[in-house]
Amino acid sequence: MRRVQINIRGRVQGVAFRHNTWLMARKLGLKGYVKNLSDGSVEIIAEGPDPQVAELVDFCQRGPFGSSVQSCQVDEQTPQRDNAGFEIK
Repeated sequence: MRRVQINIRGRVQGVAFRHNTWLMARKLGLKGYVKNLSDGSVEIIAEGPDPQVAELVDFCQRGPFGSSVQSCQVDEQTPQRDNAGFEIK
């Protein structure tokens, strides 16, 4: 299991970044959330098997159509083994 906090900066709000991240995370079976922050960035907490988390990180580095990712910071965290799904906050 792997848990990461991802902070994405650039043109990432108002371009369906959260929705597309939610779709990808659910497809991959990950737990956690995605939310917009007041500084214009997007924060993601994602937990699951390492290959699936790595795939989400790759997605976040590119972003969905219409976005422009300037930076994607990934910080490792201790897995929580949370049973909740993946949500948009």
